[in-house]
Amino acid sequence: MRSLVLAIELAWWQQTVLRTIGVLAAVLLPAGTLVYVFLFKMMSFMQSRLGPMEAGPYGSMQLLAEVGKWIQKEDIIPWRADRKLFAMAPYIVVMTVFLTYVGVPFGPDAWFADLDVGIFYILAVSSISVLGILIAGWSSANKYSLLGGLRAAGQLIAYELPMVLAVVGVVIQAETLNLQGIVAAQHEGAIFGWDGIGNPFILTQFVGFLIFLVALQAELTQTPFDMPVAESELVSGYMTEYSGMRFLLFFIAEFASAGAFAAVAATLFLGGWALPGVDLDADYMNVLGPIVLLAKIMLVAFLVFWVRFTYPRFREDQLQQLAWKVLIPLSLVNILATMALKVAY
Repeated sequence: MRSLVLAIELAWWQQTVLRTIGVLAAVLLPAGTLVYVFLFKMMSFMQSRLGPMEAGPYGSMQLLAEVGKWIQKEDIIPWRADRKLFAMAPYIVVMTVFLTYVGVPFGPDAWFADLDVGIFYILAVSSISVLGILIAGWSSANKYSLLGGLRAAGQLIAYELPMVLAVVGVVIQAETLNLQGIVAAQHEGAIFGWDGIGNPFILTQFVGFLIFLVALQAELTQTPFDMPVAESELVSGYMTEYSGMRFLLFFIAEFASAGAFAAVAATLFLGGWALPGVDLDADYMNVLGPIVLLAKIMLVAFLVFWVRFTYPRFREDQLQQLAWKVLIPLSLVNILATMALKVAY
């Protein structure tokens, strides 16, 4: 089977088209799933209501109705805004999500780019969204938007450091920056000599996993870290002046980013696309792997949205204290413990 697959030679432009379609599917399908399952339904059930029920069976077409509504809305640009930067900002934010998915493996051969420094690449490109948010806040010529952009920049910069430090423990244990290598290290590892389920790093890096989840919540500006878009204070912050298709792009980027970071967390701590007892080189894992990864993405996303729908918003000083006084020292202790245990065992 593998020799048959390898015998099919595609031109570079055909490979590019297929990978572009694949990235679009990898971005939009999880984002739409997260919106329907968690935003429309789980939040409704937690508040003892049904949620959208009219568009399609059990409200399954509500997302398409929302997209259609926003596409039809007028695209308004404030007369004092910097038109080029104002129009560019949402595309920069969405593009970072596409670039993040490029480094995530979905199977033994199902990947867009198998990079030796894959996790370094993902952490680097995911930081570009801060520029899009800052550009959106400044170019809108609105003080609420500018305050939202500045809040977002301060928050994202503060929480990128604990997120990176949480990943360092995984890199030390796996001894590679390659995401496929990290998946293989978890699949082929053992727990006190028992290799029945491998060694998913959530067991040995549980502290790192919790730090990563908290930093992920802040990077997504989800409650209780939603100060940059606080409706009661900033009228949606950096998105205040956006409407129509450009507002929709910010909305898509929010949930697509949740799916992308959940995919990274699942790869780093839950074994990625692999299953215990399954051959990593099996051809059928190129089909089964994306399904397994999607299931793990839904598990991580459930934790993210559960927190979002449960806890109240932090104050700005509380947010910064949590990052600099709690998460960063804790992540440094986790790195030191991982190094010591790695040397000892």
